[in-house]
Amino acid sequence: MMKWMNWAKALQAISQTGLHFSKDKFDRERYEQVGNIAMEMLAQGTSLSLGDLIRINASEFGYATPKVDVRGVAFQESKILLVREIADDGKWTLPGGWADVNESPSEAVVREVLEESGFETDVIKLLAVYDREKQMHIPPFPYHVYKIFFLCEITGGEAKINNEVSEVAFFGEDEIPELSDSRVKKEQIGRFFRHNRKRDLPTEFD
Repeated sequence: MMKWMNWAKALQAISQTGLHFSKDKFDRERYEQVGNIAMEMLAQGTSLSLGDLIRINASEFGYATPKVDVRGVAFQESKILLVREIADDGKWTLPGGWADVNESPSEAVVREVLEESGFETDVIKLLAVYDREKQMHIPPFPYHVYKIFFLCEITGGEAKINNEVSEVAFFGEDEIPELSDSRVKKEQIGRFFRHNRKRDLPTEFD
Protein backbone atom coordinates (compact mmCIF):
# COMPACT_ATOMS: atom_id res chain seq x y z
CA MET A 1 0.00 0.00 0.00
CA MET A 2 2.83 2.39 0.85
CA LYS A 3 4.19 2.06 -2.68
CA TRP A 4 1.00 3.16 -4.41
CA MET A 5 0.48 5.86 -1.77
CA ASN A 6 3.85 7.28 -2.82
CA TRP A 7 2.76 7.08 -6.46
CA ALA A 8 -0.44 8.97 -5.61
CA LYS A 9 1.49 11.70 -3.77
CA ALA A 10 3.89 11.99 -6.70
CA LEU A 11 0.93 12.44 -9.05
CA GLN A 12 -0.53 15.10 -6.75
CA ALA A 13 2.82 16.95 -6.73
CA ILE A 14 3.02 16.79 -10.55
CA SER A 15 -0.52 18.16 -10.75
CA GLN A 16 0.15 21.00 -8.30
CA THR A 17 3.44 22.02 -9.91
CA GLY A 18 1.98 21.74 -13.42
CA LEU A 19 -0.95 23.97 -12.52
CA HIS A 20 1.48 26.51 -11.08
CA PHE A 21 3.62 26.79 -14.20
CA SER A 22 1.28 25.96 -17.08
CA LYS A 23 -0.59 28.70 -18.94
CA ASP A 24 -2.16 26.48 -21.60
CA LYS A 25 -5.86 25.80 -20.98
CA PHE A 26 -5.74 22.18 -22.14
CA ASP A 27 -2.59 21.39 -20.17
CA ARG A 28 -4.22 22.81 -17.04
CA GLU A 29 -7.27 20.60 -17.57
CA ARG A 30 -5.00 17.55 -17.82
CA TYR A 31 -3.11 18.52 -14.64
CA GLU A 32 -6.44 18.96 -12.84
CA GLN A 33 -7.50 15.48 -13.99
CA VAL A 34 -4.23 14.02 -12.72
CA GLY A 35 -4.81 15.76 -9.37
CA ASN A 36 -8.36 14.41 -9.09
CA ILE A 37 -7.13 10.87 -9.76
CA ALA A 38 -4.45 11.30 -7.09
CA MET A 39 -7.06 12.50 -4.57
CA GLU A 40 -9.25 9.47 -5.25
CA MET A 41 -6.28 7.17 -4.73
CA LEU A 42 -5.27 8.88 -1.50
CA ALA A 43 -8.82 8.73 -0.15
CA GLN A 44 -8.60 4.93 -0.34
CA GLY A 45 -5.45 4.77 1.81
CA THR A 46 -5.91 7.47 4.46
CA SER A 47 -8.46 8.35 7.12
CA LEU A 48 -9.48 11.45 5.15
CA SER A 49 -12.49 11.60 2.89
CA LEU A 50 -12.28 12.60 -0.77
CA GLY A 51 -13.92 15.92 0.14
CA ASP A 52 -11.32 16.57 2.85
CA LEU A 53 -8.49 15.81 0.43
CA ILE A 54 -9.94 18.06 -2.26
CA ARG A 55 -10.12 20.93 0.27
CA ILE A 56 -6.50 20.30 1.35
CA ASN A 57 -5.37 20.14 -2.26
CA ALA A 58 -7.20 23.37 -3.10
CA SER A 59 -5.21 25.20 -0.41
CA GLU A 60 -1.88 24.09 -1.91
CA PHE A 61 -0.29 26.10 -4.69
CA GLY A 62 3.06 26.74 -6.32
CA TYR A 63 5.88 24.26 -6.70
CA ALA A 64 5.05 21.21 -4.56
CA THR A 65 7.38 20.84 -1.57
CA PRO A 66 7.29 18.86 1.71
CA LYS A 67 5.55 20.23 4.79
CA VAL A 68 7.57 20.77 7.98
CA ASP A 69 6.63 19.31 11.37
CA VAL A 70 8.73 20.49 14.35
CA ARG A 71 8.99 18.69 17.71
CA GLY A 72 10.62 19.82 20.96
CA VAL A 73 12.62 17.33 23.04
CA ALA A 74 12.97 18.63 26.60
CA PHE A 75 14.17 16.89 29.75
CA GLN A 76 13.78 17.47 33.46
CA GLU A 77 15.80 15.32 35.86
CA SER A 78 16.51 12.87 33.00
CA LYS A 79 12.80 12.52 32.21
CA ILE A 80 11.37 13.52 28.85
CA LEU A 81 8.49 15.97 28.41
CA LEU A 82 5.43 14.51 26.69
CA VAL A 83 1.90 15.81 26.10
CA ARG A 84 -1.34 13.96 25.48
CA GLU A 85 -3.01 15.58 22.49
CA ILE A 86 -6.80 15.64 22.37
CA ALA A 87 -7.09 15.46 18.57
CA ASP A 88 -7.00 12.22 16.59
CA ASP A 89 -5.87 9.25 18.69
CA GLY A 90 -5.53 10.96 22.08
CA LYS A 91 -2.14 9.38 22.76
CA TRP A 92 1.13 10.88 23.98
CA THR A 93 3.69 12.74 21.89
CA LEU A 94 6.48 15.28 21.99
CA PRO A 95 5.07 18.82 21.93
CA GLY A 96 5.12 20.26 18.44
CA GLY A 97 3.24 20.77 15.19
CA TRP A 98 3.42 22.48 11.82
CA ALA A 99 5.89 25.32 11.33
CA ASP A 100 4.20 28.59 10.42
CA VAL A 101 5.07 30.99 7.64
CA ASN A 102 7.44 33.82 8.67
CA GLU A 103 9.12 31.89 11.50
CA SER A 104 12.27 29.81 11.54
CA PRO A 105 12.12 26.13 12.58
CA SER A 106 13.68 26.94 15.96
CA GLU A 107 11.18 29.76 16.53
CA ALA A 108 8.36 27.40 15.57
CA VAL A 109 9.38 24.71 18.05
CA VAL A 110 9.74 27.20 20.93
CA ARG A 111 6.23 28.47 20.18
CA GLU A 112 4.79 24.97 19.90
CA VAL A 113 6.34 23.74 23.16
CA LEU A 114 4.99 26.79 25.00
CA GLU A 115 1.51 26.48 23.47
CA GLU A 116 1.19 22.75 24.09
CA SER A 117 2.95 22.31 27.44
CA GLY A 118 3.19 25.72 29.14
CA PHE A 119 7.00 25.55 29.34
CA GLU A 120 9.34 28.23 28.01
CA THR A 121 12.41 26.84 26.27
CA ASP A 122 15.63 27.67 24.47
CA VAL A 123 16.75 25.51 21.55
CA ILE A 124 20.07 23.78 22.26
CA LYS A 125 20.65 21.44 19.34
CA LEU A 126 19.17 20.03 16.15
CA LEU A 127 18.71 16.35 16.95
CA ALA A 128 17.22 14.90 13.78
CA VAL A 129 15.62 15.63 10.42
CA TYR A 130 13.51 12.66 9.36
CA ASP A 131 11.42 11.84 6.32
CA ARG A 132 8.04 10.76 7.73
CA GLU A 133 7.61 8.05 5.11
CA LYS A 134 11.07 6.56 5.60
CA GLN A 135 10.44 6.45 9.35
CA MET A 136 7.25 4.43 8.69
CA HIS A 137 4.85 6.61 10.68
CA ILE A 138 1.19 5.58 10.47
CA PRO A 139 -1.36 6.38 9.26
CA PRO A 140 0.01 7.59 5.91
CA PHE A 141 -0.45 11.27 5.07
CA PRO A 142 -1.66 12.59 1.69
CA TYR A 143 1.41 14.84 1.49
CA HIS A 144 5.16 14.55 2.06
CA VAL A 145 6.44 15.61 5.50
CA TYR A 146 9.86 16.38 6.99
CA LYS A 147 9.96 15.97 10.79
CA ILE A 148 12.50 18.16 12.62
CA PHE A 149 13.39 17.37 16.25
CA PHE A 150 15.17 19.92 18.49
CA LEU A 151 16.73 19.43 21.90
CA CYS A 152 15.28 22.19 24.09
CA GLU A 153 16.21 23.47 27.55
CA ILE A 154 13.37 24.47 29.85
CA THR A 155 13.91 28.03 31.08
CA GLY A 156 10.58 28.84 32.72
CA GLY A 157 6.83 28.34 32.77
CA GLU A 158 4.84 25.47 34.20
CA ALA A 159 2.76 22.56 32.96
CA LYS A 160 -0.57 23.77 31.55
CA ILE A 161 -3.30 21.98 29.64
CA ASN A 162 -5.27 23.68 26.90
CA ASN A 163 -7.79 22.99 24.14
CA GLU A 164 -5.20 20.84 22.30
CA VAL A 165 -3.63 18.96 25.20
CA SER A 166 -5.31 17.08 28.07
CA GLU A 167 -2.17 16.13 30.05
CA VAL A 168 1.45 17.28 30.41
CA ALA A 169 4.01 15.07 32.16
CA PHE A 170 7.61 13.86 32.32
CA PHE A 171 8.54 10.20 31.81
CA GLY A 172 11.63 8.10 32.40
CA GLU A 173 13.11 6.00 29.62
CA ASP A 174 11.52 2.83 31.00
CA GLU A 175 8.06 4.33 31.57
CA ILE A 176 7.12 5.78 28.18
CA PRO A 177 3.30 5.70 27.72
CA GLU A 178 1.45 4.69 24.56
CA LEU A 179 2.63 7.06 21.84
CA SER A 180 0.85 8.64 18.90
CA ASP A 181 2.71 6.83 16.10
CA SER A 182 1.65 9.49 13.63
CA ARG A 183 3.72 12.05 15.55
CA VAL A 184 6.64 10.21 17.18
CA LYS A 185 7.89 6.63 17.42
CA LYS A 186 9.22 4.83 20.48
CA GLU A 187 12.57 4.13 18.84
CA GLN A 188 12.96 7.86 18.14
CA ILE A 189 12.31 8.61 21.82
CA GLY A 190 15.04 6.10 22.70
CA ARG A 191 17.49 7.87 20.40
CA PHE A 192 16.72 11.21 22.02
CA PHE A 193 17.44 9.83 25.50
CA ARG A 194 20.86 8.81 24.16
CA HIS A 195 21.37 12.30 22.72
CA ASN A 196 20.51 13.82 26.10
CA ARG A 197 23.07 11.63 27.85
CA LYS A 198 25.73 12.32 25.22
CA ARG A 199 25.10 15.71 23.66
CA ASP A 200 27.99 15.58 21.23
CA LEU A 201 26.29 12.85 19.17
CA PRO A 202 25.84 13.96 15.55
CA THR A 203 22.51 15.12 14.17
CA GLU A 204 20.55 12.25 12.60
CA PHE A 205 18.94 12.47 9.17
CA ASP A 206 17.42 10.31 6.43
